[in-house]
Amino acid sequence: MICVDSAPELDHGDVSFPFRPTILVVDDDQSQVDVLRYRLGQQGFSTLSAPKGSDGIQLARIEQPVLILLDLCLPDTDGLTVCQQMSDDPLTGEIPVIIVSGVEQADLIRQCRAAGCRFYVRKPYDPNALLVLIYQTLEGEWS
Repeated sequence: MICVDSAPELDHGDVSFPFRPTILVVDDDQSQVDVLRYRLGQQGFSTLSAPKGSDGIQLARIEQPVLILLDLCLPDTDGLTVCQQMSDDPLTGEIPVIIVSGVEQADLIRQCRAAGCRFYVRKPYDPNALLVLIYQTLEGEWS
């Protein structure tokens, strides 16, 4: 199931957006998606969500979100493969990806960066720290 939410216009300190930026959350854990949807909605973002990697890739190609939050453990594929496919795709290659996952293994951050992600955030995470990374990423994209 693919979900869409909308929210009011975003104004965050020095970062002001003339539209409601959309963030795609690719995660099969519905409680995690609900928490992110709520937190992002409070900040004025619209959200899309997809429980599988293939759905996430399709949604990213169609909707062109400003940022993607991606889990590594998905039911149909791993998040590294999804990240690499989106990074290599001309339609999604410029969309920044932040991987948010509980996976812990040697050399994982290097693998995530090689696949094209901007940041790796380990679950459980501080929601405020994630928001800082989101704003930092978007400021870099639009400055």
